[in-house]
Amino acid sequence: MSEKRPVVIDLRFARESVVSALRSAFKDRPVIDMGDPANADRDLSDAEFAVVWKPDPALFQRASGLKVIFSGGAGVDHILSAYELPDLPIVRFVDRSLTDRMSEWVVWQCLHHLRNGIAYAGQQRDRIWHEISEQPEARDVTVGVMGLGVLGADAVRKLKIMGFDVIGWSRRSKVIDGIATFDAAGLDTFLGRTDILVGLLPLTDDTRGIYDRALFSKLRRTGPLGAPVFLNAGRGGSQKESELIECLTDGTLKAASLDVFEKEPLVGESPLWSMPNVVVTPHAAAASDVRALLRHVEAQIARLEAGEPLEFVVDRTSGY
Repeated sequence: MSEKRPVVIDLRFARESVVSALRSAFKDRPVIDMGDPANADRDLSDAEFAVVWKPDPALFQRASGLKVIFSGGAGVDHILSAYELPDLPIVRFVDRSLTDRMSEWVVWQCLHHLRNGIAYAGQQRDRIWHEISEQPEARDVTVGVMGLGVLGADAVRKLKIMGFDVIGWSRRSKVIDGIATFDAAGLDTFLGRTDILVGLLPLTDDTRGIYDRALFSKLRRTGPLGAPVFLNAGRGGSQKESELIECLTDGTLKAASLDVFEKEPLVGESPLWSMPNVVVTPHAAAASDVRALLRHVEAQIARLEAGEPLEFVVDRTSGY
């Protein structure tokens, strides 16, 4: 039996989490951890697989013998847009833990806005005891989710369990049991029914800057929240932040919860930090669990070596 070739790891995650996860991963295969300074000048030409998140741009030239590239996250725009890539399969990270975390963030933020979370946080800060009389139920509020991949499909199901009226949109038609869905031709109808807009779209040429004033102005303005709310945990490049800020200032949008931004980390001078109607989280909605990521990679390598097709392979034409 021939000796197995190495897997190279270049993950710009918390160093301690990568080191800890690698202790129990790839027991039958050599590992080249690029976070270890000892590997800085290592010959990578014998590496067979690469697991990456915002890797060194030279990695793909140095690792000339790769068979598969594994993304360290659900999104792959960080690879497709920033590197000259070999003609190899790119596999997205799809895992229950990541999916659950994203749905938890979406449900949390929808409930936060439903139950006047921003207003009550302000009252607590100012030591004001005042019950807000207007309190719609979840069933009164329509949440529209843009992006119905693995993450979006799970989010709509869990929002439905919480009692929200849920609808979904994707560029191509999708069918989800119990959920009204719309495709590209039905975007305006979808927006016109939506009180809370949830952005879970991948970043592609078609979605870059899609969340702008023109789109926000088409959201429902007669709903029980008084004005529409925007949540984005997909990709920061999908929102035009200058127009988003204007819409949050002039009332086109009532509020927003944002986990992603055009430039990350969010710059200190951004108005979003101090706007009273904005919740900011630091791209933490669905942080990748490194152990789960490496288990996912091991499972896909096992499929490949057993003669089975890889799962979750990226279509480079569509960008996801």
